[in-house]
Amino acid sequence: MTLTGLYVPLITPFDRSGAVATDALTTLAHDTLDAGAAGVVALGTTGEPAALGDEEQSLVLDVLATVCRERGARLLVGANSVAALRTLRERPEVTAALSLVPPFLRPGPAGVLAHFVHLAQASPVPLVVYHVPYRTGQHLDADDLRRLAEVPGVVGVKYATGQIDADTIDLLADVPPGFAVLGGDDPLLAPLLALGAHGAIAASAQVAATEFARLVTHWRAGDVVRGRSLGHRLAGLSAALFAEPNPTVIKAVLHARGRIPTPAVRLPLLPADEDATRRALRRLDRVASEPT
Repeated sequence: MTLTGLYVPLITPFDRSGAVATDALTTLAHDTLDAGAAGVVALGTTGEPAALGDEEQSLVLDVLATVCRERGARLLVGANSVAALRTLRERPEVTAALSLVPPFLRPGPAGVLAHFVHLAQASPVPLVVYHVPYRTGQHLDADDLRRLAEVPGVVGVKYATGQIDADTIDLLADVPPGFAVLGGDDPLLAPLLALGAHGAIAASAQVAATEFARLVTHWRAGDVVRGRSLGHRLAGLSAALFAEPNPTVIKAVLHARGRIPTPAVRLPLLPADEDATRRALRRLDRVASEPT
């Protein structure tokens, strides 16, 4: 299995009582798949899983598993421990787990490798490594990622290093067979795709899924002119959507467009600033008004 295409980590919408708005979540998932996404991500960081109770997490997973089963779409699930992975045994709809490089401890590349060997041996589903060093504090170079790719059950990486550097070019020049490199920094998706990334896990795509799906398609097909033009516009949109902590601006934009009942987030997040929301809406209007 090689993961290609666009995967959208969905927000968790809340209704006016503060409960999970399941109808809105169902509609968001269907809309995302209708727009051309290959699949969705449940309980990724964009979905605020740390702020959800166990029953709420199970509810979110139930909703998205049902949609993906009905649509024949791929479902990735955020799961960072053996205990979390074992809960996926009874979830046949799950394609893979998105598992974070251990944060804060900085165990070193050898420790990260041992950690993923342990997770993969216990996991009922394949693993996608979530590599985001500016949040975890743990750097991994191209050879470190290739060693992770050799672990049975590890099928890809969400590559979110915040930059295009020598390691990025090294990795994409020689990607192990069957190992997917999925762009995870939304403003940098176009250059990663241009270098050969297989697809993207992009939170920004919730507000413009058609355009992000086309971005992946353009670059995978070698359509440089349209890929470059669309990539510039979507990079500006992504920067506006991430101007405040994710997913606050995304939720504000979705609410302003009538797609979720409230823009509410849970602590420690605070609602998006009105100016940031207006800037993101202007960027979205610009993307929607120009040819893709």
